[in-house]
Amino acid sequence: MIFGIRLHPSLLLAGLLACGPAIAQESYTDLRGNVTAEWLGFWRDEKFPNQHDSYLSLAAEPELIHERNRGNDIFTFKPFYRIDQHDNKRTHGDIRELSWIHAARDWELNAGISKVFWGVTEAVHLVDIINQTDFVENIDGEDKLGQPMVNLALIRDWGVVDLFVLPYFRERTFSDKEGRPRFGIPVDNNNVIYENSHEENHVDLAVRWSHSFGDWDVGIAHFVGTSREPRFVFLPENINPVTLLPKSSNQLYEQIHQTSIDVQATLGSWLWKLEAYTRSGQEDRFTAAAGGFEYTFVGVHDTAVDVGVISEYLYDGRDDEFDTSTVKLNEPFSASVFDNDVVLGLRFTFNDTQSTELLASSIIDIQGDGVSYNVEASRRLTDSWKLSMEVRGVFFVDEGTTLSSFENDDRVRLELTRYF
Repeated sequence: MIFGIRLHPSLLLAGLLACGPAIAQESYTDLRGNVTAEWLGFWRDEKFPNQHDSYLSLAAEPELIHERNRGNDIFTFKPFYRIDQHDNKRTHGDIRELSWIHAARDWELNAGISKVFWGVTEAVHLVDIINQTDFVENIDGEDKLGQPMVNLALIRDWGVVDLFVLPYFRERTFSDKEGRPRFGIPVDNNNVIYENSHEENHVDLAVRWSHSFGDWDVGIAHFVGTSREPRFVFLPENINPVTLLPKSSNQLYEQIHQTSIDVQATLGSWLWKLEAYTRSGQEDRFTAAAGGFEYTFVGVHDTAVDVGVISEYLYDGRDDEFDTSTVKLNEPFSASVFDNDVVLGLRFTFNDTQSTELLASSIIDIQGDGVSYNVEASRRLTDSWKLSMEVRGVFFVDEGTTLSSFENDDRVRLELTRYF
């Protein structure tokens, strides 16, 4: 156990693999990181029992970087730990990175625990499948758990080919009954179901080709292995004998094949984006896509302020309907939050010495099943301190949709971060 984090032998092996080459000789070493105090407040009454209207937490994320061989070998260690006032599941730790990277002229090797990001769109990151989502950190899907991997990148004139071997699977994190926001039916974090008999030890594989064609950046990938996005199943022992409704749901992780593409084009002030995938292995094959643009007005009214106008369309072959009254036992189900939606947003970049930024956006269900809104703002107070704010919520939400679990969870999040 390291920093209160219980490590599986596969993770320890990945860490030892990462450490070996980097400690072989002295070189440049740097310690950096941040500590963040967070307040999460809700101005509507809680929808479910045991929830609260205010949550305090403290998180730390130090980062140790060691370089040698003129920077061609880099060792990185980045642990993470959060203590939450009420949500026991949000009090958690993780090793975000524990990796060794070796760079050569036409290839690069990354071994250990690391994070890899794929994607270009603003509202969702459909193709970002290597790392598991740390869902207790924030339901926007931006925070990821560290993933044990060996990643070999082959650098050629016609593009970069990334080969991934992923020897250990990380389960998605979910809040407990006191957590907020959370799904209406709590997720049982202790009884996870796997389709494959190797469970979390199944070895997943992925390959991605990426290349730039002038103003265009293109990536095509294929993933084979355990889905990072679970489906859910209600078991008979989790049914309340009085109401006949489920008390909790179990996570189900199935074996999938997913082929994806991401494209971004920078054409003057226009930024065009597309992400799409097709997936099999979770019942019928389905397709999901997100695409749109961001147009930036530079120096509005002869000031330093840039304003970006964002518009995207979200599609998912699964629907967003979910009705607990029609629950069927032992039958897996899933529901997309955004299956036929339009994204509208504005991004303000003030280009000042405090790096002030503001993003306001909304996601509107075309079928009239609800609207979600999001406002994010940040500003540096000094070279070492940063203040961030996030406001999220939903309205006009129909019962029976996935978003209905969050209809009372309009909230504001304030973060004060100290960098070192």
